[in-house]
Amino acid sequence: MLSTSYVLLTIVGCGIVTLLSRTLPFVLLKNHSLPPLVVELLSFVPITIMTALWVTNLFTQHLGHLPSVNYENLFASIPTVITAAITKSLLWIVLVGVVSLAILRAVM
Repeated sequence: MLSTSYVLLTIVGCGIVTLLSRTLPFVLLKNHSLPPLVVELLSFVPITIMTALWVTNLFTQHLGHLPSVNYENLFASIPTVITAAITKSLLWIVLVGVVSLAILRAVM
């Protein structure tokens, strides 16, 4: 069994690393500007992260077999993707996604 001090030190260490990784780029780049190419490449990071999250929830992994489609998430993502294309607002995308998944779970 792990000691309490070890667990507390691990939590504090994780908190420090998280804080530094989120604030250090702002501190280091405060007086500098990035080249336009780097700014353009960084603009693709949010959509890449969202796509990775979406695709991993769209499939269910089975060890030794091909992944299967999670139809509940697939059907809930259809109105969500349409909302994303029309509004481009994160608030509306999240609301439509949550509501459509809730409706699907209530019906099924």
